[in-house]
Amino acid sequence: MQRRLGLTRCVLVQPSTYGTDNRAYLGLLPALGGAERARMVAVVDPSVADQDLRRMHEAGVRGIRFNLGAQAGATTIDMIEPLSRRVDPMGWHCQVNMDGRRIVEAQDLFLRLPGKLVFDHIAHVPQPEGVNSPTFALVRRLLDKGNTWVKLSGAYFESKTGAPTYADNAPVVRGFVQAAPQRCVWGTDWPHPTEAADKKPDDAVLFDLLAEWVPDTGTRNRILVDNPAELYGFPRG
Repeated sequence: MQRRLGLTRCVLVQPSTYGTDNRAYLGLLPALGGAERARMVAVVDPSVADQDLRRMHEAGVRGIRFNLGAQAGATTIDMIEPLSRRVDPMGWHCQVNMDGRRIVEAQDLFLRLPGKLVFDHIAHVPQPEGVNSPTFALVRRLLDKGNTWVKLSGAYFESKTGAPTYADNAPVVRGFVQAAPQRCVWGTDWPHPTEAADKKPDDAVLFDLLAEWVPDTGTRNRILVDNPAELYGFPRG
């Protein structure tokens, strides 16, 4: 898949299926290029030891994931703040997968967090409200705050117009990119575990969508190269 899309770096995101047992994905990092080319977002809970966090950092972990969707994983929203304070000194971020309306309900938490915060899947901005939704307004406010990032992935989650263009999400993506082009990153969401086997999207088509969402070559290069280098700590150059 990397060869097909022309990608040389990757970020593995620990799936909820494995809970807080990160060994399987940590073991893949050396085979995928190690420190030069592979990073990971792990799942931990407050019981994790500091030495384990340091070992994960050395292996290539640069963030922790909170899956707070319908099929929640091993973490809860109450864990975000204490864990954010523990991993922030290492330069890690907290990646949140959460229904857009629930993001609004938890806005006090997100507004006071000092550490890096990444909203997965275009922040699950609900459709058809899109750019007129409270979710979009809040995430724009958080982007202005300076510590929040948005991952441009999973275009199919909230779309009502559907494949292949997911056209209703285009204004949302463009709005986020316009607000903070330096804090948007792209992702495939491969292997699309939430989608039925006969409805999984073509990753090349999803990749090509970025050119429609972000027509400026310089900005697109920033989203694909420079921004992930900063967020995930990839070597530059």
